[in-house]
Formats: sequence, structure tokens, C-alpha cells
Amino acid sequence: MADTGAAVRLSGLRKSYGATDALAGIDLDVRHGEFFSLLGPSGSGKTTTLRLIAGFEEPTGGSVELAGQDVTGLAPYERDVHTVFQDYALFPHMTVEQNVGYALKVRGTSRAERAGRVRDALALVRLEGHGRRRPAQLSGGQRQRVALARALIDRPAVLLLDEPLAALDLRLRGRMQAELKELQREVGITFVFVTHDQSEALSMSDRVAVFHAGRIEQVGTPAEVYERPATAFVADFVGASNLLSGEPARRVTGGPGPYSIRPERITLSAPAEDTGSGGAAHGAAGRTGASEHRASGTVTDVVYLGHAIRVLVDLDVGGRLTVLQHVGEPARDAAPGARVMLRWPAAHAVPLPADRIPGSHEDPGAHHGSPDPGAPATVPAPGRGPR
Repeated sequence: MADTGAAVRLSGLRKSYGATDALAGIDLDVRHGEFFSLLGPSGSGKTTTLRLIAGFEEPTGGSVELAGQDVTGLAPYERDVHTVFQDYALFPHMTVEQNVGYALKVRGTSRAERAGRVRDALALVRLEGHGRRRPAQLSGGQRQRVALARALIDRPAVLLLDEPLAALDLRLRGRMQAELKELQREVGITFVFVTHDQSEALSMSDRVAVFHAGRIEQVGTPAEVYERPATAFVADFVGASNLLSGEPARRVTGGPGPYSIRPERITLSAPAEDTGSGGAAHGAAGRTGASEHRASGTVTDVVYLGHAIRVLVDLDVGGRLTVLQHVGEPARDAAPGARVMLRWPAAHAVPLPADRIPGSHEDPGAHHGSPDPGAPATVPAPGRGPR
């Protein structure tokens, strides 16, 4: 009897192109009816994984199962999956109705049945009345809906989506994110969604797999991945993060670290407002087991972001921390050169594996996954200035 515990199961999946390993042996289960995102930078292996599930690529090793059936050797058309591509791949010479019903026509479905199913599929994506138009007469969001209707017309067990929102402008992308999640809940089909946008993955997914260099760094709910990153790469890529380690970490927390501290978890005040021992000139503020950590320092930069203010602080003990404060909080009065006290709950200093501190990403100098325009995703190593 087939094991139906997972809609998609990848076991030891590997893919090599010559001497280059695109996937280095990943294991992953995607549950039935789940909105699951594969998140990572360019070249991390997420799209390769999607193509292996679809059958567009043959793995170098390992297996792909769909609902308990090993489909590793099956052709794409023999798998109960459909794919929505980034460019939508619509036929420009066909009408919307013809595009949506094309697969049914190829399979020899009768014209009457085809017309009814096309009508239902267009209603599902809210495109009633657009059937006679051609793709060139549609907006980007409408073309994306046509691609979704075509993929969903015969209700596959798994829908694969390869960055389908990447070509849309920011405002339309936000609206389509909400509509896509609502559609997934309505049809109840397993969605496997590829994206490099951490905010997109966090806002839409039931669970997320974070990819890096052909490996999966962490799998979890959006809250788990953001609040409790398993590695420094995850802390760096999924949202902005401060990394505190070495002697500065020991003097502030009592432990060598490394620790991930989210900028929005840190509060900022003038040293005179702080009555604890952390107000000392050199900021030896914390200790192991304390409920709160504190460190004094000097403001080096303040950036107004509209909804928030980003403050960079050089600590007296060495290193630099970024603080993200809402407009109206104490950061409003901070200015370069000002003396400040930083405080954060000890529970929000998340310990990370000491051997997994990231070096450079695929794009050196790029700040991945920042929740605020222009906010750095990582903090320079202790004692260093900005690079």
C-alpha cells in the first residue's frame, strides 16, 4: 500500500552538472494541501529541485515520490503535477479560452466538456468575460491568472510555481500574493512555490525550506525560520540580523556566541535613562542566565525609512549592532556621535552553530532578505567598520 504521508518526498536527491553539484543530496517532505516555499538566493538549488519534481531534469542520485509513488523515472506528462513558469509561457496567437483549454484539447476532451471546464477554471481565477481576449490584451496580473487557470483546470495533486510573481510591479505583486494564497486554500492543492524573496515566502507559506549552495539549511514555519534560525546563513538571508560573536559577545552576554539578534528586538535609550550596570562606559552589560542584555555605544549612522528608523551603533566592547525602531520611539532623537544604551531580551539572542558563519553570498555586497529598503542584512564582524 502506498505511503500517502507526504504529497512530495525527496530522498537523497542530487543533481550534478559536470563537476558542479547543483544539489548535494537533499531530503524533504511536503505535506498534502500545504503551501510550501523553496527560498534561497540565485544558484542555491531551489529551481533545480522544482524541475526535478516536475520531471524536466533527471537526478544524478536519489528519488522523487508523489503521494508515495516513486516517479523518478517517469516523464513529466506521467506525473500528477503542473508547473506555472515565471514567464507564464502563454501562446500569443491563442485566446485566453484556447490557452486554458489547450491540454484538454490535446487529450481529446470533447468540445462541450472542454468549454465547461474552461469556464469553471476562469471563474476560479476571477477572469470571467476575458475568454476571447489574447495574452497581449491582458495585464501582467491577468496573464498570471490565465497561467494558473491552465495549470489548475484538471486539478493536479501538486502545483509547482517557479517565481510566478517576479515580473509584476511591487503593488500588483502584493495583491497577487494574497490572491494566490486564497486560491490555494480554496482548491486545497499542494503548492510548491519557488522564490528568492523572503517577505514573499514568509507571508504566503505554511512552511519554508531555506536553500543555500545546493543544500537545505532549515525547514520550518515562517515564524520558526525567522525567530529561531538554525544557521547564520538563515539568520542573514531571512530578514535583517545582527551577528554578535567573540569577545564582544562574551562581554555582553557571558557567552562567546555567535548569536543572531534581530534589529527590531533591540530598544535604544540614552545612557542616563538606564539604571542598570550596563550603563558603564565600556558596556559590560550582560551575563549568562540574565533575562536581558545591555550594551553601551556610539551612534554612527541614522537612516529614516518612513515607517521606521535604522540606527547603527558601534559598541564600546567592539562590534556594531543595527537597531530598527518605529517612528516616535527613542531612535527618533538619536544622531551620529550620540551616546546610547542598547537593550534586548536574552531570549532574542539566538545561538548559532559556530562553524556556520557565512562568508560572501552569490552577489558579494548584496543585502539579501532585508525587511526594510536599504537595511543591511548582516553586520560587519566585531571591531570592523562598514564595507
